[in-house]
Amino acid sequence: MKKIALVLFAAGALSACNQKQKTETVAANPQFARMLDQYYEGSLKLYPLGATYIGDNRYNDQLPNDGSAAYISTVKKFSQQYSDSLKNYDRTALNENDALSYDVLKDQLDMNMEGLKYHFEYLPFNQFYALPLTIGQLGSGTGAQPFKTVKDYDNWLKRVTAFSVWADTATANFRKGMAAGLVLPKALVVKMYPQLLSMVVKDPKKSLFYGPVNLLPKEFSAADKKKITGEYESAILNVIVPTYKKLGEFLQNEYLPKARTTSGYSSMPGGTDMYTYLVKQQTTTTRTPEEIYQTGLKEVARIRSIMDSIKNKTGFKGDLNAFFEYMKTDPRFMPYKTPAQVLAAFDDIHKRMEPNLKKMFNVTPKTPFEIRQTEAFRAASASAEYNQGSADGKRPGIFYVPILDAKTFNTTSGMESLFLHEAIPGHHYQISLTQENTSLPKFRRFGGHNAYVEGWALYCESLGKELGLYTDPYQYMGALGDEMHRAIRLVVDVAIHTKNMSREEAIKYMMANEPASEQYATAEIERYMAIPGQALGYKTGAMKIRELRNRYEKKLGAKFNLAEFHTQVLKDGSLPLSVFESKMDNWAGKQ
Repeated sequence: MKKIALVLFAAGALSACNQKQKTETVAANPQFARMLDQYYEGSLKLYPLGATYIGDNRYNDQLPNDGSAAYISTVKKFSQQYSDSLKNYDRTALNENDALSYDVLKDQLDMNMEGLKYHFEYLPFNQFYALPLTIGQLGSGTGAQPFKTVKDYDNWLKRVTAFSVWADTATANFRKGMAAGLVLPKALVVKMYPQLLSMVVKDPKKSLFYGPVNLLPKEFSAADKKKITGEYESAILNVIVPTYKKLGEFLQNEYLPKARTTSGYSSMPGGTDMYTYLVKQQTTTTRTPEEIYQTGLKEVARIRSIMDSIKNKTGFKGDLNAFFEYMKTDPRFMPYKTPAQVLAAFDDIHKRMEPNLKKMFNVTPKTPFEIRQTEAFRAASASAEYNQGSADGKRPGIFYVPILDAKTFNTTSGMESLFLHEAIPGHHYQISLTQENTSLPKFRRFGGHNAYVEGWALYCESLGKELGLYTDPYQYMGALGDEMHRAIRLVVDVAIHTKNMSREEAIKYMMANEPASEQYATAEIERYMAIPGQALGYKTGAMKIRELRNRYEKKLGAKFNLAEFHTQVLKDGSLPLSVFESKMDNWAGKQ
């Protein structure tokens, strides 16, 4: 999973490739380009956290009260303004690149406007997706919020004050949700208030938010250091601690008794419509929840059949669940002694597939790439992840691997498929090539669509054999386990939110179909309860890319070139799947 910045803009592409292959006869429209740029700039002001995450520091002191009626009204006016602006342009008169921008922006604005029909603000955060947690990451001094200048330190104090206001509004919205019957499940609430109350300290030096004081730059004057230290200690004790305490105690004492015992959205008034909207938003398709559910059932059966055949080829005696247990526990699958050996094994995966990568990709990123061990302070709760590099290439794309104990790091966990997804050619290729394209409007260069970004990364896992990987049956089983996990999501996410599947039933289903511990399955199922629909994007996007590849291989025959297909998939960046399919069909038609 890519570490997602809180940006609501779609993505871009390959400038060199675009210039090389450009067949457009219509010139770019300067007025249209100005409108797109104004939209991007306006979006940064509306979503300043997103600006911080992409390295635009102009709004680092701001944090909008995004649950307030005034803010929601502003978002509505902003979306309507640009919906009206789009009507001033004839899409058929735009060149190919501008026409894609038109389609992406229209989809984004329509989706935003539709979302305003629902009171999502009544569920302002949860244990997984929460501004209180993001604020902790930013305020630790090791996140995206910079602490390099005195102004940086002042900016953070202003953001903290705004967070206190945000928290009061969140509490008021939770109460409105209680009155309307729109409440979170108890199983999630019991995870939330301990997160908040853990921020309550008596000694400011023991606060996570004291991190920036410990990291004060040496070049600061003694007077500045003293002033900042005093201000931060005061902010921690008088603003931050009381805010988290009040929010945590509200959830524990007032909200928890009113929280629901059910797991899914359909048990709430209007919840089915809310979920159907989220499915559309996260998959960027018009597929119904039931269609996605049926696809999931078929995929689980298909992948399980392949798993059975691989198990039998190894000569293992026993059923599939026993084989899962064998792979998880047998010492032969834990050969490493040090973290360096684990990182070297991932580097070896890269080296082994490099000759085949050159055959399958004509264009590769300029952004540097590194494999690093996840820092110790966050390794216990971290998953392997990709952190994108900077658009200028100065900060590399980093594949982080958490290694708590190298001696228990299991090779059958799907190391090869994990590298293909998180690193190369998955997130590193797609995101870096997108950011490097300076010829596209900024709103398409930064951010992305869940189904496209995660769909591409999951599709890349399916390239293992073509890249010379998955020759070991246990590595292939690891890859199948990863694919099965995404197929299971299609079943349980929809079943939880439309078919009254309980949390416990979903956990049981997951454990029966993949090598997942109860602790892992519980965390995953609670994630789907907290952010409905998000987990559907992976498999939906990957299946669409594979469907198009199969279609064009059949249609074009000897004219089909896989490297060129991959160039076309990536060259215009992240698109809604409906726009993406239309674009790809146009390309295939010209071949």
